[in-house]
Amino acid sequence: MDPPRTGSPYQPAIEALESHPEKKFYNVSNLGGAKYDTLPYSIRVLFESSVRNCDGFLVKETDAMNILDWKTKQNCVEVPFCPARVVLQDFTGIPAMVDFAAMREAVRNAGGDPVKVNPACPTDLTVDHSLQIDFSKWPETVLKNQEMEFGRNRERLQFFKWSSKVFENISIIPPETGTAHQVNLEYLSRVVFDVKNFLHPDSVVGTDSHTTMVNGLGILGWGVGGIETEAVMLGMPLRLTLPEVVGCELTGTVSPFATSIDIVLSITKHLRQADVAGKFVEFFGSGVSQLSIADRTTIANMCPEYGAILSFFPVDNVTLKHLKHTGFDKAKLEVTEAYLKAVKLFRSDESSSREPEYSQVVQVSLSSIIPYVSGPKRSQDRVAVNNMKSDFQACLNEKSGVKGFQIAAEKQNDVVPVQYEGNEYKLSHGCVVIAAVISCTNNCNPSVMLAAGLLAKKAVEAGLMVKPYIRTSLSPGSGMVTHYLSSSGVLPYLSKLGFEVVGYGCSTCVGNTAPLPEAIRNAIKQGDIIACGVLSGTKNFEGCLCDCVRANYLASPPLVVAYAIAGTVQIDFDTEPLGTGSNGKSIYLRDIWPTRQELHTVEEECVISSMFKELKEKMEKGNKRWNLLEAPESTLFPWDLKSTYIRCPSFFDKLAKEAVPPQAVENAHVLLFLGDSVTTDHISPAGSIARSSAAAKYLTSKGLTPREFNSYGARRGNDAVMTRGTFANIKLLNKFIGKPAPKTVHFPSGQTLDVFEAAELYQKDGIPVIILAGKKYGLGSSRDWAAKGPFLLGVKAVLAESYENVHRSQLIGIGIAPLQFQPGENPSTLGLTGREQFSILFPPDLSPRMTLDIKTSTGKVFSVIALFENNMEITLYKNGGSLNFVARRFL
Repeated sequence: MDPPRTGSPYQPAIEALESHPEKKFYNVSNLGGAKYDTLPYSIRVLFESSVRNCDGFLVKETDAMNILDWKTKQNCVEVPFCPARVVLQDFTGIPAMVDFAAMREAVRNAGGDPVKVNPACPTDLTVDHSLQIDFSKWPETVLKNQEMEFGRNRERLQFFKWSSKVFENISIIPPETGTAHQVNLEYLSRVVFDVKNFLHPDSVVGTDSHTTMVNGLGILGWGVGGIETEAVMLGMPLRLTLPEVVGCELTGTVSPFATSIDIVLSITKHLRQADVAGKFVEFFGSGVSQLSIADRTTIANMCPEYGAILSFFPVDNVTLKHLKHTGFDKAKLEVTEAYLKAVKLFRSDESSSREPEYSQVVQVSLSSIIPYVSGPKRSQDRVAVNNMKSDFQACLNEKSGVKGFQIAAEKQNDVVPVQYEGNEYKLSHGCVVIAAVISCTNNCNPSVMLAAGLLAKKAVEAGLMVKPYIRTSLSPGSGMVTHYLSSSGVLPYLSKLGFEVVGYGCSTCVGNTAPLPEAIRNAIKQGDIIACGVLSGTKNFEGCLCDCVRANYLASPPLVVAYAIAGTVQIDFDTEPLGTGSNGKSIYLRDIWPTRQELHTVEEECVISSMFKELKEKMEKGNKRWNLLEAPESTLFPWDLKSTYIRCPSFFDKLAKEAVPPQAVENAHVLLFLGDSVTTDHISPAGSIARSSAAAKYLTSKGLTPREFNSYGARRGNDAVMTRGTFANIKLLNKFIGKPAPKTVHFPSGQTLDVFEAAELYQKDGIPVIILAGKKYGLGSSRDWAAKGPFLLGVKAVLAESYENVHRSQLIGIGIAPLQFQPGENPSTLGLTGREQFSILFPPDLSPRMTLDIKTSTGKVFSVIALFENNMEITLYKNGGSLNFVARRFL
């Protein structure tokens, strides 16, 4: 994006740096005056963006003034935000680029020039994000897993290679480089953009929920859905309600035994209690300077868990020191510091410096933080490590629910013997069978990864080992993690404990773990044992790891290793040993836990500068297999009708210069009758493709065997697979069925069918469908197929008691109307069974939050709220969604 935009009323505000007069920028500090000085730093970034991108159409002068008046306008107005760049990862990047290819096709068919279809906003796509584990034991680890990934995803990679050749303003990060959030932090982050000697703050939105990591570097960024991302790529600003900003004041001194993960979980608890959902969080106070950039990025990366949009650490001296270690040259650092200080985006450590005004302040004492884990079923249920044994025993006693397993008292001490690899082992409640150090969040923090490595080193030297039936794995966020674990000398010790590097990408936390040994699975099921998984991620959903692993705990990497060595979560580390050492003595956790001084020394000597130097060299050299991969260079993508990976979707089939107004929904059947808290995981296809699913039947019809099915994520570029996988989650609870199953009732025939099969019959007969739901519909990670899938199933509207706001906007973005019951009303109070047919009339003059009438086939009439929050959302809906709206600009 080449600032400043033509026609901006703020041209006189352009100034130059005193130390570098060739560098120009908008001096928003002077422009905003006294009001600007009270703004939170994150809001100052929004203000600068609105000033720089003001064009009188998409971004207006009133928008900038509303942001400047943040103190009185928060929660009251919507404002646009034009991020400086976009980050895509493979699973969400593939449908975005397929949509761009399809858009070129549609523009050509409508008489436009397809060459004009390119991202307007700088976009980076990281290919190497998700990984399916095929081999978990050395030597069949990294190379073979990556070879399998490259082989099974060749079509997908060739499409990415084509995209890198024909689309302007997009950069493809090749395979075997690292996950999106790691590369975004380690390589793509600018902190300050310098475009043709014009300076402005770095900012980013991405399709990865962990995009928020970059806020630890003072870069404003958060994760959004694929639909919004595509609109941003095409020059549309994001629109968000001007948020409240919660100031989180950190005080005190960190305990030497508390890792950044402990700090994260403690802050998560405080912020969850403070109800920061939908708000910005900004950190200040004397404790901030004690946190390294690695600590900050880990904290910022966890904000999806406490519901904030983002958690922002303004740039300070700690940030500048880190940037120096990561390869910023002296001149670039000088410009960065001078610019940020000129526009008052630099946070000073001086006690006399004035802090911004916040919507509210939450205080967290770092001195009070002790080690915690989270689980056994939800990430928000924190357990102090010193209370872990008693808490797990309490869970065995409690009734089945959010924590309890309801195991009879006489069965709580059951032991099941099992033969494995010629030895007998005994499984009991609390036994650890999966232990994974994974890529989600902790690997950006060298201290916790090194702590795991140093703990492993001391454990091996003491003679401790991990039982061979425990599925251990190490799936780093990028090769840089492997580099510093190797250079520090701890990687061989992790390997000796079974923590082999299996590859780079999302693995265990999304269910892509290697299967447990059959003998272990059978023993767990036959004995009704509450087996445990311990992993160092951010996601903790029951049944995610394996259907026989009922207790999942999130822990820091060193604690993952410790629990793997212990083999059980029923251990008191203070009083019980991890095991017996080679000298015959009991070894306690305190005997092998690395000190902060040890960690600091290794981190300084082995990690920071070398890891970033290595990454830069890797980026420059590229990947041999990727470099040799052939791909077409045609303006339009040559679609292969036989492909089961890449298919031209139908979103733009009706693209025309003039949009067709929304049509009335007449006599619609209910496709699904859902309850509360239906998540995007229930809606969007993810994970492996079940052999009995509609997607499996489709792939089988194309001549594929189950071994070749791959995953839904890998096939996100094929709408036929993704539509069949929509609502295919085995945990989906449809009230028409009465038990968890991806099924529904096709009312005209009375058949119970897969959701896709029922929707297909409705579409063949020209019958529209809607969805009935309860509270908080669309919770969870923002996923474009959670909206695209229902659209392709023929869903015209969703009628729910309330929505997760990101998913609500995604529904609008694809052309599905989000309707809400009136306060106090729901299907039960209205006497709806879901077996009725529903008719909805949309007037041509739709207005935000307009009340509409719905008539049922039984004669009942009730009113609902059309959840369009502003006129822009109505415009997008009337244009068939945001993708069609932006596509028309090329005609």
